[in-house]
Amino acid sequence: MSKGAGLNRGLALLIAGAFFMEILDGTIIAPAAPHIAADFGVGPVDINVAITAYVLTLAVLIPISGWLADRFGARRVFMTALVMFTVASAGCALATNLPMLTATRVLQGAGGAMMVPVGRLVVLRTTAKPDLVRAIAYLTWPALAAPVISPVLGGVLSEYASWRWIFVINIPLGLAALLFARRLVPDLRAEDAGPLDRRGFALTALGVAALVVGMESLGAGEPRWVVAGTGLVLAAVLLGGAVLHLLRSPRPLVDLRTLRIRTFRATAFGGSIFRAVITAIPFLLPLFFQLGFGWTAAEAGAVVIALFLGNVGIKPVTTPLMRALGIRTVLLGSIAASAACLVGIASLEATTPLPLLLGLLALSGIFRSIGFTAYNSVAYADVEPAQMTHANTLMSTLQELGAGLGVAVGALLVRVGQAVGPFQGAAGPYRVAFVLLAVVLVWPAIEGVLLSRTAGDAVTGRA
Repeated sequence: MSKGAGLNRGLALLIAGAFFMEILDGTIIAPAAPHIAADFGVGPVDINVAITAYVLTLAVLIPISGWLADRFGARRVFMTALVMFTVASAGCALATNLPMLTATRVLQGAGGAMMVPVGRLVVLRTTAKPDLVRAIAYLTWPALAAPVISPVLGGVLSEYASWRWIFVINIPLGLAALLFARRLVPDLRAEDAGPLDRRGFALTALGVAALVVGMESLGAGEPRWVVAGTGLVLAAVLLGGAVLHLLRSPRPLVDLRTLRIRTFRATAFGGSIFRAVITAIPFLLPLFFQLGFGWTAAEAGAVVIALFLGNVGIKPVTTPLMRALGIRTVLLGSIAASAACLVGIASLEATTPLPLLLGLLALSGIFRSIGFTAYNSVAYADVEPAQMTHANTLMSTLQELGAGLGVAVGALLVRVGQAVGPFQGAAGPYRVAFVLLAVVLVWPAIEGVLLSRTAGDAVTGRA
């Protein structure tokens, strides 16, 4: 594969659209769970298996996406993934029981696991470094917008139409993406992909699966302590074995030596934690407003849209800001401001004036957008073309885990809040959770401090 010149906006928009569909479908089921449960004759909590199945399949299969692209060609893999995702969406809409819905969600996850990482790899491979920031800007907005939009969209469709429409909307989008993909996605592949690292894949897939199951069990409405403990112990053993194998293998599934690149490592670790925190916020806010303030679901969902408006509104300013101040300065500023916003959210009351509340949420959206864009821009700044496939695969896996586990971490922190903040009433546990999320941002801040002041200058064009 070779890196081209300039930015193919059509390609970047296509991949961004696919990214949006994949993230949207990760959380859009949650607000529709009562309606799905009523149709299937099961309890609302039972629908969680369909959510977990999707996230689990994504996390398990993403590590193999880079090898598939090298072996069979990026265009073929991307288009196959689109077909799988679209067909699976139709299957979800037609599901007549929970096992059928869960099976089609697994197929959806398999499509998403190939669709997004391979699509992003094509954009990274075909974009020159001076244009990388603009390309990343296109690929960033779905990760910011989808978690905020999905609760509102899922709730509105299930309430006023049918829960099946949350999957039907993917069908025309998927068909349109297929038409454009054949023309826009280049057929990039490696000259010698080599054999699949089966041991590396098995250890990584099983370890990631155990981690997701363990964290999901901790964050469940009724914690399953045995399952959680077993899952986390297995995850530590399997992922530890995977790391040892990947470091020793001459042709590893994922080359962990890319983590020696400081800018990449900062995004891989600190960036994934930042992503988990910003994913937890739109999950916790509606619950905070409904259970803590007594608002309706519609009122809570409408107010959370302020996050999205902040995300979108700041976008035109983000690139000039990084070029003027440098990515490191922008990154540290966004982390500090995001932490301050979290503390501010924890201090909100039911009597807080609405304009002040909306302004605070919009500010939170602004800083999360700036931070996310800065992380994604610096991630590949120092990665050489020969390392790009491994770097992209590793980053995709860690980011998916960060986003997927963000909700579980948020739920876990609320549980901690129930132990230490019951005296504050129904809102107390959520206040504690928001403050603890601010504390979690200390790790990304330390990673940011260790970056060079000139980090990412190659992609921003900063003199």
